[in-house]
Amino acid sequence: MFEKLKDLKTYEAGKPIELVVREFGIEPKDIIKLASNENPYGPPPKAIEKVKNLASEMHRYPDDSFFELKEGLSSKFNISASNIIIGAGSDQILEFAVHAISPKKVLMAGITFAMYEIYSKQVGAQILKTESVTHNLEEFYEIYKEQKPEIIFLCVPNNPLGECVDAKEVFDFIEKIDENTLVVVDGAYQEFAAHKDKNKEIKPEDILKYKNVLYTGTFSKAYGLGGMRVGYGIANEYIIENLHKLRPPFNITTLSLAAAIEALKDEEFVKNSIIKNFEEMEKYVSFAKENNLKYIDSYTNFIVLYIKNSTQIAENLLKKGIIVRNMASYGFEALRITIGTPEQNDKLLNTLKGMIS
Repeated sequence: MFEKLKDLKTYEAGKPIELVVREFGIEPKDIIKLASNENPYGPPPKAIEKVKNLASEMHRYPDDSFFELKEGLSSKFNISASNIIIGAGSDQILEFAVHAISPKKVLMAGITFAMYEIYSKQVGAQILKTESVTHNLEEFYEIYKEQKPEIIFLCVPNNPLGECVDAKEVFDFIEKIDENTLVVVDGAYQEFAAHKDKNKEIKPEDILKYKNVLYTGTFSKAYGLGGMRVGYGIANEYIIENLHKLRPPFNITTLSLAAAIEALKDEEFVKNSIIKNFEEMEKYVSFAKENNLKYIDSYTNFIVLYIKNSTQIAENLLKKGIIVRNMASYGFEALRITIGTPEQNDKLLNTLKGMIS
């Protein structure tokens, strides 16, 4: 019955706090979750207040035009509302794109966001990956010339590794791609990259001059709304009109919509979260250097540390109520760790030090 899905792997989400409570009997307040790249400072206060005030309206459907949210994004990015589509997380926009095209071949980096492959295999596409695990755009182009994929996924910065190519490299690459191939630029972590290095910043308005490029963004990371599931796609009107044909009605909730509208207004909260993120990341960089551990220079809100026996260490951390992401499923021994609050980071690093020394 499900023959075409037999080789399709299920996406592995970060372990929930509830699982650790059940398995190890640890109190929820004593658990540190640093596995899913959530904002450790929570949602913006204005978003929390708005959701509280609207809770009694949860029986009503949201404004399906998403007028106010689109207007906010239009103002932020200097684009038209007609260039925007709203999704239940940016991954729903990625799904729309794949199903709209039903490609025969899809190209992506050797290690990148797992949903690209999952959505592509759902429509029977052949998966093309670079030998380089990170984004080597020269290698991308060589495969493109030979294989002519209908979709190319660029994750800028890349999840789950954290590296990021320069914006100029991305646009130089796009210039060489035929308009019949859709290039998807996944900007889920762009707010972090743009803060750390302006050379990495991809402005959505620059995407619009291309007929074959789709940019995706999310409120799940820097804006602290992972649990509300709100994302967006930005492209020329022709792409957006066609993606809308696949969008179900009311695809985000009334409360999610309200939270996103308010979060978008609170840029100071987002800015401060990002600043603290990179200040705290320095603790991990110092830890890696002090303990002779390789790490990936990260432009996101997480960092990858290469650690031997990462599977056992991740399990030992879990038993102490600290949830991180083991990278063994990607074929190498490492931990991906979300940058938490100062207290969370200190506890994790002190615990980890005792396990590797």
